Amino acid sequence: MVVAPARARNPQAVLFACGMNSVRSPMAASLLQRMFPHALYVKSAGVRKGELDPFAVAVMAELGQDISTHKPVTFEELDDWEGLNFDLIITLSPEAHHKALELTRTLAADVEYWPTHDPTTTSGNREQKLAAYREVCDTLLMRIRKRFAKAGAASG
Repeated sequence: MVVAPARARNPQAVLFACGMNSVRSPMAASLLQRMFPHALYVKSAGVRKGELDPFAVAVMAELGQDISTHKPVTFEELDDWEGLNFDLIITLSPEAHHKALELTRTLAADVEYWPTHDPTTTSGNREQKLAAYREVCDTLLMRIRKRFAKAGAASG
């Protein structure tokens, strides 16, 4: 596992990436955007295009965050629409990490790998599945708070 060293400077534009941009990366993007609504530009993308997961929408709604209008996009679609002008790409799955490393051969962006469990693989009833999504959300929130604590102190 390769983890990029934390930079002294705080990023201005952050991209979260996972496999299908349907659970982990939109959750993380929403969490970070809520913390720094004006200080950071935040987006998410996937290696492949997925469908927004209703369990992700439900868990984020519990936190008062509405991701129901999120439209999953791939790295390529994001690049076509607005370019990949990010100074930090945080990858949440192995395939997204490989894709980000491939892209950063030609982009000046730092890449950090945050291995994050895919809750869609959880079996069981609705409550058991929601518990798995909540756990992923809590883990992302902790990592985001730890990683971006300095940005919060600097911006407000």
